[in-house]
Amino acid sequence: MVVPDIKQALATHLGLDPNASKVLVVGLGDTGFSVARFLNEQHIRFAVVDSRDRPPLLAKLADEIPDAPIFTGGFDEAAFKVASHLIISPGVSLKEYPIVKAIARGAKVFSDIDLLVSCISVPVVGITGSNGKSTVTTMVGAMAKEAGRQVAIGGNLGTPALDLLQADCDLYVLELSSFQLERTSLLNAAAATVLNVTADHLDRHDSMADYAAEKQKIFNGDGVMVINLDDPWVEAMANPERKVKTFSIKTQADYCLQSEGSVDYLVSKNQRLMALSELPLEGLHNASNALAALALGDAIGLDERAMCNALRKFKGLDHRMQRVAQIKGITWVNDSKATNIGACLAALQGYKNKVILIAGGDAKGADMNELVPVLREKAKAVILMGKDGPMIEKAINGSVPVYSVKNIAEAVNVASGLADKGETVLLSPACASLDQFKSYKERGEKFATAVFGLQQ
Repeated sequence: MVVPDIKQALATHLGLDPNASKVLVVGLGDTGFSVARFLNEQHIRFAVVDSRDRPPLLAKLADEIPDAPIFTGGFDEAAFKVASHLIISPGVSLKEYPIVKAIARGAKVFSDIDLLVSCISVPVVGITGSNGKSTVTTMVGAMAKEAGRQVAIGGNLGTPALDLLQADCDLYVLELSSFQLERTSLLNAAAATVLNVTADHLDRHDSMADYAAEKQKIFNGDGVMVINLDDPWVEAMANPERKVKTFSIKTQADYCLQSEGSVDYLVSKNQRLMALSELPLEGLHNASNALAALALGDAIGLDERAMCNALRKFKGLDHRMQRVAQIKGITWVNDSKATNIGACLAALQGYKNKVILIAGGDAKGADMNELVPVLREKAKAVILMGKDGPMIEKAINGSVPVYSVKNIAEAVNVASGLADKGETVLLSPACASLDQFKSYKERGEKFATAVFGLQQ
């Protein structure tokens, strides 16, 4: 539910005064646009600045809020000098010089998440992690719907947080990135998790420790902490003075796997919930995602039977371990969302038999040597493309057969010639896509198109 007096809540929590505050929205992507629309509705003065000459939502903002001051083509220092508050989109680094100067002058920094939580009086579930957060967010949302809750699902996933505001909502399930958490201070989630911490975004964070510290901010407050015992970074975040629920696919935990004969079960406190085979998703890492979702749902009181029913119906997300086709006995899997090493490792480790891996793109400064031990164990061959393909090949250093290609269509053709009946070809790039594609979605779509072309 929305608080009765939004203006008063914004003044109390964020010091926003319609008569005195001057808010600068930095970045005109989906988040920045949602913030601008919200501030306009609350009659709070704002301006927008974007380093791009023509950000994609420029015309839409000018049409919807024609009086909004908009500065493009760089970060105009004049706009920053008069700002009392900065709302900085996740895609913009806090280390930009005009931002650093504005903060030093006393400008307050907050996020769209801070705006949202100031305006609501119902529980929030917060989900972050290097990998799996979109899947777990969607799982928890599906569980809540199955249990009869009026739930809003979004954040870093899909709908921007402020566009979720609705009067009849009794639960918010938010996927949150490290960049969102970096500039968020008011979140007090009823239940929250850091699923894992693996090398990612090290072009924006100074070190793994700094990256983990930003992720850990999701645990600010006094809600239930859901801790992955299989990840040392996350396990170290557990606070013994807080209520904690644990999950693991490797060891005993509040939510874990147990085997009886050849059957694996999802288990809570030694009580079987459902057979792992009932989960319609590929890969052992999705068992971990399901356990995390169950722990989060339990923390906010969702019915156990409803949660398991939701998992049985869950078909997964596009571009995340998505089975594209089975052609002549060869399975083709689209995991284009694997934009970092950890996601690729999780995908590979979910297979018992060796796969043919298609990888490469923009490594974002990650050390690709971390891939090599698992590639030796799990990859029959590796097909590389994109800007950092040569760097990955250098790391592999002949320990696995490598084939270099120029584009995704060529990768699929090479893989088709290498794969035997009963084998899997896995697109799990371990890299971002923007060196060759508009997004990981376009990369996955072009992969699927090339695979379907094999049938012609």
